[in-house]
Amino acid sequence: MPGRPNTPVLDTVTYPEDLRHLSLDDLTRLADEVRQEVIEAVSCTGGHLGAGLGVVELTIALHHVFDTPDDRLIWDVGHQCYPHKILTGRRDRIRTLRQPGGLSGFTRRAESPYDPFGAGHSSTSISAGLGMAVARDLAGATRNVVAVIGDGAMSAGMAYEAMNNAGDTNSRLIVILNDNDMSIAPPVGAMSGYLSRLLSSKPWVSVRNMAKDLVAHLPGPMERAAAQIDEFARGFVTGGTLFEEMGFYYVGPIDGHRLDHLVPVLRNVRETRQDGPVLVHVVTKKGHGYEPAETAPDKYHGVGRFNVITGALDKPAPQAPSYTGVFAKGLIAEAEHDDRVVGITAAMPAGTGLDKFGARFPRRCFDVGIAEQHAVTFAAGLASEGFKPFVAIYSTFMQRAYDQIVHDVALQGLPVRLCLDRAGYVGADGGTHHGAFDLPYLLCLPDMVVMAPSDEGEMMHMIATMAAYDAGPSALRYPRGEGEGVDLPERGTPLPIGRGRIVREGKVVALLSIGTRLFPCLRAAEDLAQRGLSPTVADARFAKPLDRDLLRRLAAEHEALVVVEEGAHGGFGAHVLQTLAAEGLLDQGLKVRTLCMPDRFVEQGKPEQQAVDAGFDAGGIAATVLALLNGSAAVDAPARA
Repeated sequence: MPGRPNTPVLDTVTYPEDLRHLSLDDLTRLADEVRQEVIEAVSCTGGHLGAGLGVVELTIALHHVFDTPDDRLIWDVGHQCYPHKILTGRRDRIRTLRQPGGLSGFTRRAESPYDPFGAGHSSTSISAGLGMAVARDLAGATRNVVAVIGDGAMSAGMAYEAMNNAGDTNSRLIVILNDNDMSIAPPVGAMSGYLSRLLSSKPWVSVRNMAKDLVAHLPGPMERAAAQIDEFARGFVTGGTLFEEMGFYYVGPIDGHRLDHLVPVLRNVRETRQDGPVLVHVVTKKGHGYEPAETAPDKYHGVGRFNVITGALDKPAPQAPSYTGVFAKGLIAEAEHDDRVVGITAAMPAGTGLDKFGARFPRRCFDVGIAEQHAVTFAAGLASEGFKPFVAIYSTFMQRAYDQIVHDVALQGLPVRLCLDRAGYVGADGGTHHGAFDLPYLLCLPDMVVMAPSDEGEMMHMIATMAAYDAGPSALRYPRGEGEGVDLPERGTPLPIGRGRIVREGKVVALLSIGTRLFPCLRAAEDLAQRGLSPTVADARFAKPLDRDLLRRLAAEHEALVVVEEGAHGGFGAHVLQTLAAEGLLDQGLKVRTLCMPDRFVEQGKPEQQAVDAGFDAGGIAATVLALLNGSAAVDAPARA
């Protein structure tokens, strides 16, 4: 295959059973070849690079030692699963990663029996693994269950909830802590590798269990002293006291790039049938084996296409600033004028633009780790003391903090500002990452102000609106990608709460948009105007509170109304319909249609095509107008854009 790496060992491996007879030397060669395959594939498709490169040896060791798929192997988040996919019968499709109809960028149950649990969001693997382990025990089976979780994902409370539960059971669960950033481990090397093999071996476990039985018969004070000595000794050598306190038998740290360390330790863990959960602490380096990714792990965490030789990313020059960049600009502008403005994010400073805010205001910027629930309640505490917290979290991840939004923010009427990046379709990350549900889950909350900008200039004004609004909670949803190229003010001007605007005057039919669907509505209106029909186009600006005066005008002056949003069923369109019904406006013969995302989970693809498929591109909007009017306008149906 021209242009692809030479992979003689990998060419003999289609499924994990093919690598179980390989020697350590062959496994080491296999690791080099898998790493090159990942680099070359991601250079063509884009995707998550650094995390996968960091776990190549770990992936090989796990499939070499454990009998997957009968033994369950669960990857947390799934950023690191590309080597796993290559080794589990999907190498021939690896260059379809994140493409329409291709492999998912995450683990997915429907894709392979080697993916026993789907992922995409963080910190779920231990909970899922414990559920599988308990199910195994209830069914009288003997399979192993292995959950791999990164140190970043371990910053989420859910991981500790699961560990607390696991430590209280007798179910055997193996947790692999992939430590590539937190530096919680002492230096790794020959001695720590030897100690890990010793601590995981049958003789050590047998002697330790025998000692436990012995001291159990000693008087109380002596038993407690012996237990404390054992805990202190192991904690001093390994750093594992925290996990031991939670009921896990701790093994590590292990050099995660040394197969001669990984394989014997994992084999010991597999064969030593100790009751209860085990945690194996593996130290790896993100991007290992590819210098550009090693030296810039954040930059190469998720990448587009790139040059394998130079590492240069293939990024087209932006035509307009991104909404994320405009958010940073707008927030900095507000913070310049008000020292009560603070920024909060959950392990995504660069992804949300708060890295720029933090560079300007380091004391007013907080990255709380993968802890969205804490981020929202932390913001509520700040707001209760008179500060103005802006919580910047992707729409799909804000779902994880919904109870905190309800109980700690909305119920108390606290002026927390929720900034939902990546609202709407996000493209290649697929169903786990689309910002589909924020409008439905926010619009049902009493006194919540919800707004969405139609362009980047409007976004500046909405950030200023949020900064000025102290009467209660507010939310701003905005998409991934570039804006429309409009001029930006140095600082936004607050908008009147709950007031929309007419952007284009017309007749017969009105198009009411929320957010960036305004521009497709305008293009649809121009298309229809060329065919003899000239719609009115309105920008709601606020999904809540709705501009009832605007709705009344649109209903009174038009025969039909089409509502357009890039969100799920039950969102803005449903809110508009309910309001029209309450006002009695539907009784007057107004024809209404709503356009939103389809009522299914949408997989990866180009956002532009996804909009076409949903029918809220310009062509789809125009076609809906004509269908709604039932031929009352003598125009030809436009071709779909």
